[in-house]
Amino acid sequence: MAKLSRREARIKRHQRARKKIVGTPEKPRLCVYKSLNHIYAQIIDDSVGRTLVAASTNEPELRAKLESTGNKEAAKEVGLLIAKRALDKGIKVVCYDRGGWIYHGRVAALADGAREGGLEF
Repeated sequence: MAKLSRREARIKRHQRARKKIVGTPEKPRLCVYKSLNHIYAQIIDDSVGRTLVAASTNEPELRAKLESTGNKEAAKEVGLLIAKRALDKGIKVVCYDRGGWIYHGRVAALADGAREGGLEF
């Protein structure tokens, strides 16, 4: 059996987790994606397939505040921002979808920022 690349292994982990993690109107899914330079977060209601809230380090308000967009401090700011936007829309409880990434570094920092901002998961 051929060895999977890192990307293929992450996608396989994500598919395995997505069998169990489903966003509902009462408890939407907080989905995380990261690239080398940025991190993105969305709160999604899977029952209608709609993104309710989104935040990323690509946004001008965060880019002006951050010196680097690819580190843990930037991820924590995205977590705080998405929590603020979610609370403004009345979303308090979410299920965390780490996207197949290991819960460490930027992925964990985003989750900590969202918890500090007031989200529960």
